[in-house]
Amino acid sequence: MKKSLLIIFPLFLGGFLFSQKKQVKKTALTPKYNYHAEFKRISDEIMMNGTAYDNLGELTKGVGPRFSATPGYTKAVEWAEKQFKEIGIETVWKQEAKAPIWIRGRESLQIKASNGDWKNIKMLSFGNSEGTGGKDLVGEIVLINTTGELNALSIGQLKDKIVFVNLPLDPTIINTSDSYLITAKSKLISASVIAKTGAKALIIRSLTTAYNDIPHAKMVYYEPDDKARIPAMSIGAKSADDLENLLKKQKVTAKINMTAESKGETVNPNVIAEIPGKKDSKIILLGAQLDSWDFGEGAIDDGTGVAQCIEVLRTLKTLGYENNHTIRVVLYANSENGGQGREIYASYVKKKEEKHIFALGTDAGGYSPRGFSLDMSPQRRRQIFEWKNYFLPYGVYDFDQTDAIQDISPLKKLDVPLAELVVDTQRYFDYHHSVQDTYDKVNKRELLLGSVVMTQMILMIDQNW
Repeated sequence: MKKSLLIIFPLFLGGFLFSQKKQVKKTALTPKYNYHAEFKRISDEIMMNGTAYDNLGELTKGVGPRFSATPGYTKAVEWAEKQFKEIGIETVWKQEAKAPIWIRGRESLQIKASNGDWKNIKMLSFGNSEGTGGKDLVGEIVLINTTGELNALSIGQLKDKIVFVNLPLDPTIINTSDSYLITAKSKLISASVIAKTGAKALIIRSLTTAYNDIPHAKMVYYEPDDKARIPAMSIGAKSADDLENLLKKQKVTAKINMTAESKGETVNPNVIAEIPGKKDSKIILLGAQLDSWDFGEGAIDDGTGVAQCIEVLRTLKTLGYENNHTIRVVLYANSENGGQGREIYASYVKKKEEKHIFALGTDAGGYSPRGFSLDMSPQRRRQIFEWKNYFLPYGVYDFDQTDAIQDISPLKKLDVPLAELVVDTQRYFDYHHSVQDTYDKVNKRELLLGSVVMTQMILMIDQNW
């Protein structure tokens, strides 16, 4: 979802030059369609009769947390199969993917200043983090907020210490997804990097735009050659600032107790549904993640995307649309703590030599749609950009971004043109990966509008590619 500022001018210039060169053949829109009228028909159906919001309620409140390798995920798979069949989709199947079995268990963090008492701090273990075996891990906290500070330390200075990193999302970056990704890539919040210093635990400030004591989860990745796999956890933004201020005045000790443990692997399926093409078997894909974190409803991440994908198929069936190409939905398994669902699907596509002509991902919270990020060739980008006026009445204007980073991303290696629904994300990271990611945070009208423009884009691709 990153913006590429450098692409904007070339895109407009390229579009102008493209239109001026008579020798370049311009792809004409399918003449039998009045696209403005078809867009309106799609919009009216969804805004008046759409079921996405109700389906989201069933998924979040009825199924609840659906973390990989838990009964909740199994229940979500059954729910999704039922939804597809109820809207008249005949071709529905499951695709097995591996998923790690990780159990959070009990977890606690306490801190104590030089002359004070132990104080409880709300925390969340990183997903797949090592625990402390249910024993207290005690150590002095050391604050490190820059790689320069880390590199300046001599060997052994962090041995047996607990490293604390207080990196806020940059508020000057207006696109919150960009700010999140920049911070998430910092080596300072890598348990593997910190473990190599001899430190025995890592505490980070949650990656959030909110300012409260709510911790937000993160995934841990240990390198295969890690000699020590240290426990890692996050705390709320306010707690992080309070801790930093305390550390500036005096020595602070932490006491960590986590029973988190990994117990091998199991199998969790992707859920796949499709409407076969009338003209050929080329595939237009829509993708969203079915799993959520273990402690919350997973409404914005990514129950909204699941509900929108189902709504696209429901709308096409209801309107009696006869699609040229196969329109397929993949609800991916194990997106939050491993990503095996997306990898197994891409491997399947490669092995079967299936021709995918377009893949659209939705995993940004169901907020008001603003555009589509287009990760594809310049020629394809220009083609979609020419459709801009059809989308403008629906608040969609941003076609300048160039990253599609969700579960569809492995398909890029197979030269599949990728797109991602771009929404107004200013509130997304307030709730992302936290206990506050609940059904009540989703606005029905915004959710339906996203379903509208997704369906409209699928129509355009199906008719013109």
